[in-house]
Amino acid sequence: MIVCLGTTPAIGRIMVFEALRWGGVNRATRVKDIPAGKAVNAAKTAHRLGRPVVATGFVGGRRGAQLCESLDSLGIAHSFIGVASETRLCVTVIDRGLRSHSELIEESAAVGSADVERLLERLAALLTDASLLTLSGTLAPGAPEDFYAQCVRLAAAAGVGVVVDAKGRELELALSEAPLVVKPNLSELEQTLGRALESPAEIRAGMRRMARKGARNVVVTMGKAGAVAFDGRRVLRASTPEVEAVSTIGSGDAFCGGMAAALADGSNLSEALALGTACGVANTLTEEAGEFDAAWVPDLRSRIVLREFDSETE
Repeated sequence: MIVCLGTTPAIGRIMVFEALRWGGVNRATRVKDIPAGKAVNAAKTAHRLGRPVVATGFVGGRRGAQLCESLDSLGIAHSFIGVASETRLCVTVIDRGLRSHSELIEESAAVGSADVERLLERLAALLTDASLLTLSGTLAPGAPEDFYAQCVRLAAAAGVGVVVDAKGRELELALSEAPLVVKPNLSELEQTLGRALESPAEIRAGMRRMARKGARNVVVTMGKAGAVAFDGRRVLRASTPEVEAVSTIGSGDAFCGGMAAALADGSNLSEALALGTACGVANTLTEEAGEFDAAWVPDLRSRIVLREFDSETE
């Protein structure tokens, strides 16, 4: 079982317009609410691939109940901690005419220290049956900066590998616990390191710095430019096939879910890189994050090329 933990799940509202005019009245041709948030999107992806998953984190209020009901309808197990504050709402606006989209994010409300302790206790129980743990997203206000580090420590005690998809101080603190994989995107890696990475050499150096700080493997997603992975010896890059993208919202999360599925199966990092990339691309073909057709993945996987990133100079 893959445990997908994120402290800030959401209801995602998809609003589709044929031609959006800013400053005017716009009428959506399609509106749908889906369970969302980085960890939930990763869980949906792994579930699409046929892997047993459970999503956990904090939920509250009417939207929290709606999120759980939506996961039930998808057949995805969940074990959330109920809190007093309302689960957030995030809106994705899609302009079909321009083939563009924007995301409107509601920040998460604060949680209490008792809530955090309950989530750690719940995680410890879930880890007894887990094959892998993913930790995704910005921490909810009120959660300590070392929350992910505490989660990695719990997983290590249970013999469970961890993928950390985070940035900044919470990622840095988790590194000291030697997670199996850290998976920021390029912008998040730059934010964590405090500097721009403008060439392959600088990206490789940034990944090696993450490894020196404790990560056993480092994976960085780069949008259309693909993704790169460092296993302590070499850096591999996965290319992305050309597709007609509908929305890129949640593609990094889908990558995380696909990579987690491969790692939970015992695959090596290169195969995890390839499957994660295929899932990230598949996600761009849908309006709803994490809800792509799994039948697309084998073809996309066959079109992904892996090569040494060390040989690239520009």
